[in-house]
Amino acid sequence: MFTAADHGAPGATFHADLQAQLEALIGDERDVIANLANAAALIWHTTADVNWAGFYLRRGEDVLVLGPFQGKPACVRIDVGRGVCGTAVARDASVLVEDVHDFPGHIACDSASRSELVVPLRHQGRVVGVLDLDSPSVGRFTEADRAGFEALVRALERRTDLGSVS
Repeated sequence: MFTAADHGAPGATFHADLQAQLEALIGDERDVIANLANAAALIWHTTADVNWAGFYLRRGEDVLVLGPFQGKPACVRIDVGRGVCGTAVARDASVLVEDVHDFPGHIACDSASRSELVVPLRHQGRVVGVLDLDSPSVGRFTEADRAGFEALVRALERRTDLGSVS
């Protein structure tokens, strides 16, 4: 397995390798908790300059609840439409924030976080959760990261039984 030290700023090669590792790690497993937990751990241990990596899962129409993650303890519930995670759900689109202090309504679960990338997780066209990545560095996430983590989430969607979420 490669490590964050093997890769400076993640680019296309890093993201392709990460996705291949995730698919090998998942294998034939379809369980949502097992696959999201391993995905969070893999991202945490291989992605440079990240201080939180994990998932929030939708419960009903109006709230996200903390799911598998790596990092400091986090906010447990986030209303859809609030913060970066809730905004990604409401927009049904990834949200890349260069500096969270400039994002209206940002929810500071960890005051050390400065930039954030959130990617929706879908089942049958409906957002059922999000991948949330935080960094202590302003401008840490790039458009290449957005594309790479969106591809990673699409692989999770294909290989995981997300019907039990929401």
